[in-house]
Amino acid sequence: MAKNLFPIEKLLLSRDDKQAFLKQKSVALWFTGLSGSGKSTIAALLEKKLHEHSFISKVLDGDNIRSGLNANLDFSEIDRSENLRRIAEVNKLFLQCGIITINSFISPTNADRLQARNIIGDDFLEIFIDCPLKICEKRDVKGLYKKARKGEIRGFTGIDAPFEIPENPDLVLKTNEMNAEECAEKIYQFIKNLIKF
Repeated sequence: MAKNLFPIEKLLLSRDDKQAFLKQKSVALWFTGLSGSGKSTIAALLEKKLHEHSFISKVLDGDNIRSGLNANLDFSEIDRSENLRRIAEVNKLFLQCGIITINSFISPTNADRLQARNIIGDDFLEIFIDCPLKICEKRDVKGLYKKARKGEIRGFTGIDAPFEIPENPDLVLKTNEMNAEECAEKIYQFIKNLIKF
């Protein structure tokens, strides 16, 4: 057996190396809120804004997570929790690469959000996309609330499954009072000094 081999950790580039190369500090932005509150729209606008300011980010949402990584999970309470646990672990990998992650997930319980915070650590920023249920139902872009009201979808958050209001979010955005562009700008102003290298 060869001697004097370094552990792999000593050979790999560090997070600091990668952040220095990208000229940015990585954070995990965790958007939580009801379906229709505006999470995905704000996430897309924020990603565009960060790009315009030369920051590299990645949006994670139900479409790109459940179609691949978590395709084997259903919408039971246990699998929803596992879905979010895996997403938090993916965030850790992106953070180690110096990339800003923008997460758009209902994540309805304080326990699941706390689990994500514990996995990700100090770089976890919880952003509550706050919008009254009646307005979310009015928007209903995918027709999900209508189906839930008819009983075609069971366990739908806000209808027959609870949404727990975040206890201590880092930022609250009321999307019934601000448009999506204003929300994205507010988040950018909130994080811009945190992500400067």
